[in-house]
Amino acid sequence: MWVHFLVFFLTFFMMEFMAWFTHKYIMHGFLWSLHADHHKKDHDSWFERNDAFFIFYAVVSIVFFLLWQNQILAVGLAIGLGIFTYGLTYFLVHDIFIHQRFKLFRKANNRYAKAVRRAHKMHHKHIGKEHGECFGMLVVPLKYFKS
Repeated sequence: MWVHFLVFFLTFFMMEFMAWFTHKYIMHGFLWSLHADHHKKDHDSWFERNDAFFIFYAVVSIVFFLLWQNQILAVGLAIGLGIFTYGLTYFLVHDIFIHQRFKLFRKANNRYAKAVRRAHKMHHKHIGKEHGECFGMLVVPLKYFKS
């Protein structure tokens, strides 16, 4: 049972690297056409083409649930839940806390919350796909913790 907990936590933490990697090399690379509207201030709709990336990770998570359910991969549930939990965390931090797609968590004002907002603000400072910085979400460079 402890192996499943270990796999869950390793998956969750690996997803931060996957988020950084896909954001830097895929979203700001060959799939910029899906991510570009996220860097614009005015949107035609509440939904963004960028939201398609959530669907991709949801499908990956579901595949691991199915592998577990069909007894193909014993730790499939732990991996699927790790991906799902990271996706939920990403949604809460990125879409709700930072971009305020829902008006929640507006008064969070601790050092970590401020650092996350600063780092993401620096990321959005660059309108185009080049010269970006701060591609991760939960791991914030130390320089953003300073006032």
